[in-house]
Amino acid sequence: MLATLSVASVSLASCGTNSAVSDARKSCVDVTRALAIERQSEQPGLSGAKQRSLEAAALSRLLKATPFAAAATSADGSWNALMTTINESERVPLANLVPSLTRLCKVADSSTPYLGA
Repeated sequence: MLATLSVASVSLASCGTNSAVSDARKSCVDVTRALAIERQSEQPGLSGAKQRSLEAAALSRLLKATPFAAAATSADGSWNALMTTINESERVPLANLVPSLTRLCKVADSSTPYLGA
């Protein structure tokens, strides 16, 4: 009976981790799109209005990543960094968050998607 419980708990734990990784990857789809729009906003020769429009579109796309990042965090707290960084975009210019978001999504999309302590 103890062996059955051990196997069941390991299986359930891996389901939560797999769910978290899947949700983090879904979140990163929107993150990647937002970062692409952000790069467009940095192109030389854009009018101020066009630049602001692209920056707003990038922020909007990034915030669409929040529900999946929150689900990933609920399943595995180590994904809190992704959710927190996305949420910081409402207070911090997106350009300042690009390195962190890029790294977090690189981890999520890797073959070993685990954020270590």
